[in-house]
Amino acid sequence: MLVKIVSRLFFPVPVICELLLASVLLGCFTRRKKAGMVLTIIGTGLLLLLSIAPVSGAFLRTLEQRYPPLNLSSLPAELTKSSSGIFIVVLGSGYSPDPSVDRNSHLSQDALARLLEGVEIWRKVKPCKLILSGGPPAAAQAMKDVAISLGIPQQEIILEEKSRNTEQEAQFIKPMVGSTPFILVTSASHMPRAMGLFQKLGMHPIAAPTDYLAKTGGPFSPDEFYPGAGGLFEAERAVYEYLGMAWEKLLGEI
Repeated sequence: MLVKIVSRLFFPVPVICELLLASVLLGCFTRRKKAGMVLTIIGTGLLLLLSIAPVSGAFLRTLEQRYPPLNLSSLPAELTKSSSGIFIVVLGSGYSPDPSVDRNSHLSQDALARLLEGVEIWRKVKPCKLILSGGPPAAAQAMKDVAISLGIPQQEIILEEKSRNTEQEAQFIKPMVGSTPFILVTSASHMPRAMGLFQKLGMHPIAAPTDYLAKTGGPFSPDEFYPGAGGLFEAERAVYEYLGMAWEKLLGEI
């Protein structure tokens, strides 16, 4: 919990606010007005750069493009011909049991995108089992309810309901899949960290990234070069993953 609280201080918006607040304090309460002005320039520059989609998108793509979308034709032959089937592991994300919203909205957009990808793969690859992961209070169960509404038989779904983070997901899923290669579904930006954590435990995940945010190839729009909350969100996602990888490398978990 302490790590999560401290790490948030290094996210783009908090860092910008910290720089601007420090500049105000230096300018108003000390004689170091020049230092305060420098901090103002740095904070404002970061705000402008990171809130522009082409800049934040390029930053996020350094994570999202590490693993290509899953190519089912490239799956190992021993998996596709196995009588025991393939495990499709879908990692959980945000969950809110708000009774005032519909069932699908209980899941975050990340979780819903991951689940839809897992369901699509399940329909194309059989026999297989869908492992839905997400800890307390009921994230995995919420994903299961949506999966069943999409036509997945209940007996084809396995729940992992104890984990609170990706490291624990890897630990709790390992006894379920053993040393057998399995398909791992998570957000494209989260995939490098997830692959590292699972592989560190001697597991053999096959990446199936989804939920891409920094997309290219669309028609040109001047709106992309205006500062906006979307750019900051993409920058925050990238910083979150890089901080997570740095911390887990420090602990020897990846």
